[in-house]
Amino acid sequence: MPGAVKRNRLSLVVAKAATEALRVEFAESITWMEERDLETGFEAYALTTQPLLEAKRTACRIEEEHPLGRLFDIDVIDPTGTPVARQAIGAEPRRCLLCEREARFCMRNHTHSREELQARIETIIDEYVHGGL
Repeated sequence: MPGAVKRNRLSLVVAKAATEALRVEFAESITWMEERDLETGFEAYALTTQPLLEAKRTACRIEEEHPLGRLFDIDVIDPTGTPVARQAIGAEPRRCLLCEREARFCMRNHTHSREELQARIETIIDEYVHGGL
């Protein structure tokens, strides 16, 4: 969530959907999961028996295919504590929610205002919650 407030009604909708998607997509391969509802935002941690790159492919599939997936931030961490890059599995970089450039480009250059980004996020969540009505 952009802005100073990371925990709000909208972020909790996204968090609940993300943790449910993790449970479904990783299914029996999850050996432990912890959820933390913090003032700084919602966090979830899981251990999986899936091999590292398979877990990254599963995480990317969730981010790409779930209706709220573009709002998820699912990291796969290797045994040294380093996040596995999307490029490690041949996946394209994440795209901006507003213009489809690489998200890193728009974030680094402040291409869009916080208000524009927040409005797009609210639209995505509203369409998910209300089925596009």
